[in-house]
Amino acid sequence: MLNWFECKIKYEKTAEEGKIVKVNEAYLVDALSFTEAEARINEEMKPFISGEFIVSNIRRARINELFANENGDKWYRSKVYFISLDEEKGIEKRTACTMMVQANNVKEAWDGLQEGMKGTMADYEVASITETTILDVFAFGVKE
Repeated sequence: MLNWFECKIKYEKTAEEGKIVKVNEAYLVDALSFTEAEARINEEMKPFISGEFIVSNIRRARINELFANENGDKWYRSKVYFISLDEEKGIEKRTACTMMVQANNVKEAWDGLQEGMKGTMADYEVASITETTILDVFAFGVKE
């Protein structure tokens, strides 16, 4: 399982009207530790930002699976429950998992999640799909 960290960076950029605005953007980084996550986000953002920027926040993101779609421009967080039967007690047991799906809208996120879950032997139930503020995902060892 990969270790994902949500990193937020702050910097100033020039808006369309020509005035300078402060922005706070969120990215997802695959790293082994908080220190590595900070180093990776700094390295990944250098080519895209002229001037200074700071890493304002890093938090661990508990993500079990990630379904990328190069045609999608937004990231959606989906909460999925895997359903199993506890034979001793005779009750259903639900295990929550968080999955990220890249898509253009909620319908595409639903379709992408269903496509990613094909071949899953366990029963599951999609509890929610919500749009996130994450702009991009940087997986370890993947260069575009």
